[in-house]
Amino acid sequence: MKAQGIIYDKSKIFALGVIALCNELREKGEYVMSKQILKSGTSIGANYCEAVCAESPQDFIHKVSISIKEANETYYWLDLLHDSKYLDNERYAQMSNQVEELFKMLNSSAITVKQRLSH
Repeated sequence: MKAQGIIYDKSKIFALGVIALCNELREKGEYVMSKQILKSGTSIGANYCEAVCAESPQDFIHKVSISIKEANETYYWLDLLHDSKYLDNERYAQMSNQVEELFKMLNSSAITVKQRLSH
């Protein structure tokens, strides 16, 4: 079953932006942070896709929680890239807003499933 929907679409758009950013960073000779944000930024959607095919509601919550952790890690790398002047204010704001939106959507999704389990 192929994942689809707004979280899938937004995480894919974000991941493509991260890939483009990493290519630019590598052209500037920055390899360590680019590799880290590539891993965390693309893992958000990848783990969400795993959640869509979860074996149980608990498995769904677990996999979405991993996506949330990856989004939080991505925040960190964006902050470091911005503070070290690899990422300008405009792009930083844009990417931070995108990952924050994903974070909130994923968190809401996990909360909804948790609430359903408790009833």
